[in-house]
Amino acid sequence: MVLPVVAIIGGLILLTWSADRFVFGASALARGLGVSPLIIGLTIVAFGTSAPEIVVSILASLQGNPGLAVGNAIGSNIANIALVLGAATLVAPLAIGRGMVRRELPILLLVSFGVLLLLINGELGRPEGSVLLGGLVAFTVWMALTARRAQQAPSEDTPTVVRGMVETIPEGDRLGPAIAWLVFGLLLLLASSQALVWGAVEIAEQLGVSDLVIGLTIVAVGTSLPELATSVVAAFRREAGLAIGNVVGSNLFNLLAVLAVPALIAPLAIDADVLTRDYPVMLALTVALFLIALGRRGQIRRWQGALLLIAFASYLVYLGITATA
Repeated sequence: MVLPVVAIIGGLILLTWSADRFVFGASALARGLGVSPLIIGLTIVAFGTSAPEIVVSILASLQGNPGLAVGNAIGSNIANIALVLGAATLVAPLAIGRGMVRRELPILLLVSFGVLLLLINGELGRPEGSVLLGGLVAFTVWMALTARRAQQAPSEDTPTVVRGMVETIPEGDRLGPAIAWLVFGLLLLLASSQALVWGAVEIAEQLGVSDLVIGLTIVAVGTSLPELATSVVAAFRREAGLAIGNVVGSNLFNLLAVLAVPALIAPLAIDADVLTRDYPVMLALTVALFLIALGRRGQIRRWQGALLLIAFASYLVYLGITATA
């Protein structure tokens, strides 16, 4: 048990760091080649920040552990809303901008219900993966067009998700170090993901639980730690838009990319528990976030954040009970 635990902890630490170095190298390379910050934010930063989840899911799928891949994506969305936003709100109430209510949150709701329709047959194959990838391309194009139209308008007209991506672009544009960090980050990303997948599967086997449960808990929470750190820091700085935009953007990419890419490589079998237990929890939290945003104050208050954390803890307890029953 010791070695798998070390593999998971070390894998998560190196996974987060290598993804950051990969994004740094790719962004610096793009800057050096004259690519605009908007395009860098919408492509390299957007995909790079989801790289840990994508690579872990691809490796899990290729190695015959589809539950780990699916649990990683859905569990990350649950953790992002209930754990990340709940913790950030305890630091400071988070005001949800009108643009977020009009644009990104309805899109997240639509995508969440759309993905449910694709999962309902118990398999996520290449046709469904192609649909998700098409949705990702459409969402990226929409963000780019909306951001370009808003460049001459007040900053709040720019989608919050886009502003967050552009604001987090690393500095630097020297080509030599950029290429070195890009290659090194990618190789370490693959190695750390493999260590994480191996450790997760080993622990699942030793505890006698499914790889789905491990994906929903250890792996999902671990890969959500960067979002937790970013959102808590943003709450301290009273940058509510960045905190919420970070979560909404991450959840969209989890559904459209983290599920799509592995499905295109190797079809994913969907466990019945996903449809009856885990996906309904994710949907309920997404709907709850949207309803809170529609409220008169349009903010997540501390007591609501506390309820989100209680909901997350209750979900983990329920998972633990049902996994060992």
